[in-house]
Amino acid sequence: MSHLLEIQDLKVTFGGLDALSGLNFHVDEGEIVSVIGPNGAGKTTFFNTISGLVEPAEGDILFEGESVLGLDPHQVTDLGIARTFQNVRLFPNMTILENVMVSQHCRTSQLVFGALFQTKAFKQEEREIRKRAEEVLGFFGSRLIGYRMEQPAFALSYANRRRLEIARAMATQPRLLLLDEPVAGMNPMETAELTGLIGQLRTEWGFTIVMIEHDMKVVRDVSDRVVVLDHGVPIAQGSYDEVSTNPDVIEAYLGRPVEAGA
Repeated sequence: MSHLLEIQDLKVTFGGLDALSGLNFHVDEGEIVSVIGPNGAGKTTFFNTISGLVEPAEGDILFEGESVLGLDPHQVTDLGIARTFQNVRLFPNMTILENVMVSQHCRTSQLVFGALFQTKAFKQEEREIRKRAEEVLGFFGSRLIGYRMEQPAFALSYANRRRLEIARAMATQPRLLLLDEPVAGMNPMETAELTGLIGQLRTEWGFTIVMIEHDMKVVRDVSDRVVVLDHGVPIAQGSYDEVSTNPDVIEAYLGRPVEAGA
């Protein structure tokens, strides 16, 4: 059985230094897989390579058995891979609703002619886009719907900006969601809420998820598997319990080897 996402011997080099080296990785349909590691481990570079922002020096990335190398980011999105960013990237002066509607351009069929002449088909598609946007925003409860939909994105709290970025990714109708530190900057209550929602993204929406996260409680609570990177090299893969007790992982995080019997 082929994997939904398969990384084969991936190597990324910046200025002669390896940001990723010898990375082999796969994700199956319906999984939640977390990628962890200390700062500078290559985690965001990994996401940037999958999404077409960085070109690898070696290796391949297969999505549904087809290589995505050489594709522009919008083409990767068209295939069914959507992502969020560690530093939130929204259209700050657009409303919350507009941010989610515009993210769906990759799934629209009406072109400039329809927009200029407000054709029946264009108006129908516009209604469908709005309906889908409202449905996605409703996933986050009352935080992004109602009167809030007409608020500009810059007026949102930091936590709600992160929720809105996830909503935009959801609206592209992906099969694979790449979440880059989704709970970063959130307080414990917000973190617990979003942790539950990540599970629902799979169970209720059917998304396969790869997540970069530093909060080990979140990783423990949602992950089927965990992959650990250190200086761009995979040092452990397995369940949370397996990797959290792995001496190489502990050394990577603490900066010292684990003594026997410790």
